[in-house]
Amino acid sequence: MSDSSPGTVDLLGVLAYAELTAFLRLAEDAALLAPTLNDRAALGDVAATEYGHFRVLRDRLASLGVDAEEAMAPFVEAIDAWHAQTRPKDWYEALIKAYVGVGIAGDFYREAARHTDPSISALVDEVLTDESRGEFAVERVRAALDADPRLCGRLALWARRMVGEALSQGQRLAAARPQLAALLVGENGEDLAEVGRMFARLTEEHGKRMAALGLTPGP
Repeated sequence: MSDSSPGTVDLLGVLAYAELTAFLRLAEDAALLAPTLNDRAALGDVAATEYGHFRVLRDRLASLGVDAEEAMAPFVEAIDAWHAQTRPKDWYEALIKAYVGVGIAGDFYREAARHTDPSISALVDEVLTDESRGEFAVERVRAALDADPRLCGRLALWARRMVGEALSQGQRLAAARPQLAALLVGENGEDLAEVGRMFARLTEEHGKRMAALGLTPGP
């Protein structure tokens, strides 16, 4: 698929806006919810990384002759609605959202990128690398659960909500942008088996994140 095809531009546009809003929300959570200055600084570092990813995507769109604002515009309403519906009430909910909620959304984008030009797929993998965010969230959530195991039920429920809201967001985006939806299952768009395999991969990755947090038993 061409770098400048409508589906590819949609993918880069939605991912660019996702990264931009991730930066803004993480910075807000750092300022309002972080319990210590060290936590505020650490989450601020994660937010800065997200902004760097946004700049990479913006520059790639520009290299394709596409205005980043125009590419992002179709996705503003859905992504803003997701953030409004998943606003964390405390520090631990913010960590779960940053790791689980943003993580499963990223899994969708990776699935779509599998059916693009290799250079685009590599770019998507680059900007969705979440090692710093993942390590940050896992370390703090596990420490909190060790200190107060009663948190487990509430945070597991919140994580399930993140997944449900992310799936709803994905459905809204797919309905609004058919060319982006087509990337999710490639040439076998009507192959239910392929759709099933995709959701199996998404479920597996979500399970790994929950286990890493200590919210479900490991394998």
